[in-house]
Amino acid sequence: MMRTAWAATALVFALSAPVLAKDVMDVADLVEKQGPAVVNISTTKLVKRGPEGLPFAIPDEEDMQEFFRRFFPGGPGGQGGPGGPMQEIPARGEGSGFIVSSDGYILTNAHVVKGADEVVVKLIDKRKFTAKVVGADARTDVAVIKITADKLPAVKLGDPTRLRVGEAVAAIGSPFGFENSVTAGIVSAKGRSLPSESYVPYIQTDVPINPGNSGGPLFNMKGEVVGINSQIYSRSGGYQGVSFAIPIDVAMEVVGQLKSSGKVSRGWLGVVIQEVTADLAESFGLDRPRGALVSQVQEDSPAHKAGLQAADVILEFNGKAVENSGDLPRMVGMTKPGVKIPLQIWRKGKAQQLGVVLAELPAETQQAGNEGKTFSRGGLALSELSAEQRRALGLDHGVLVVDATGDAARAGIRTGDVILAVNNSKVSNVDAFRKAIAAVPVGKSAAILVRRGEGSLYIPLKISGE
Repeated sequence: MMRTAWAATALVFALSAPVLAKDVMDVADLVEKQGPAVVNISTTKLVKRGPEGLPFAIPDEEDMQEFFRRFFPGGPGGQGGPGGPMQEIPARGEGSGFIVSSDGYILTNAHVVKGADEVVVKLIDKRKFTAKVVGADARTDVAVIKITADKLPAVKLGDPTRLRVGEAVAAIGSPFGFENSVTAGIVSAKGRSLPSESYVPYIQTDVPINPGNSGGPLFNMKGEVVGINSQIYSRSGGYQGVSFAIPIDVAMEVVGQLKSSGKVSRGWLGVVIQEVTADLAESFGLDRPRGALVSQVQEDSPAHKAGLQAADVILEFNGKAVENSGDLPRMVGMTKPGVKIPLQIWRKGKAQQLGVVLAELPAETQQAGNEGKTFSRGGLALSELSAEQRRALGLDHGVLVVDATGDAARAGIRTGDVILAVNNSKVSNVDAFRKAIAAVPVGKSAAILVRRGEGSLYIPLKISGE
């Protein structure tokens, strides 16, 4: 308790200290001036329930539906029976949003309005409006909704690139349905990449955010919106000191496309990439670890047509430096398809220039971080090791783990691991791994020999059949 009280005192002092610039306001002034532009959003979705009040099985959970049909013929998934027919009942949800134009356009999170049959917006003056969903983009978790009204209070938009780590920020939203709640904290980090998302350079803060805050604004102390509060990192389901916001400049790029066409078109390069470690940078002759290492190029992709090769390191995209591999998907995704983009690459010890015409990201591959990824049985996305990688690692076989989901993630296999063998059979390429793992029966485990760092270990991978 003492630590919390000290932190609150320090924050109040920081926000009211006389050394602050004239255009910086304290939290109370910020709320008074910008609070009226923050809205509460409530959604209603009709879901099916059985006669005994049990929820209807999720449509793609066929095994669960079959279970209910066989053992509870009058229940969820059954037909008729003593309990009577299925019923539709409203399921309700809540979130936050903020008005970005006086004619009624409002920003929120895509997950707040996903699947909603009705969206209701409540203003601070208690007025209520039924909103229309103009468009939503799951990849960035941004949605635009519209209410029929005019002369509405609108927020001021700021520049999140000017945010400094340690700078004070505040949020307004409706945690757990408590409308117009205000919380404050500092910027903990910038440009965060999350495992589930590679198109957003998140702003990390320690501002208390809880369910219901989603879609609400993150303000700097000038009273400008710099982000949309979107996610928390938690093992309990509630706030634990780590919150993430979508930078408002990223959101507004999406908003423009949603307002004009109702959807977002993204550029597509067609490569699988990985981080350049210090060891890899040294082996490639780079001055320091930077760029995105190409581990695989998809056939007939824009990258393939432009002449990109495995073991190339992409240093610049459209004149902007690629410092980390996670920068590249965001740069590519936010670039209009059909545009010719200059690339600077590092190949065989020297920098070279290439031009690539981006295509549109195919709908089936619009998964966070899955640029060019194909997942095998067990939940692994793999790529071949280049000759340079084999030399750097001192290996003559193995495949690189580009991503791990499902069974593989539960087993503890990580991105960056190199799989050397399955059940003591060497793995020389991706096809060899797929054949080996295909022979493992559902419910059984395979012994996966993994190279991790300087050592190797066996990991049991149990195939669930998901």
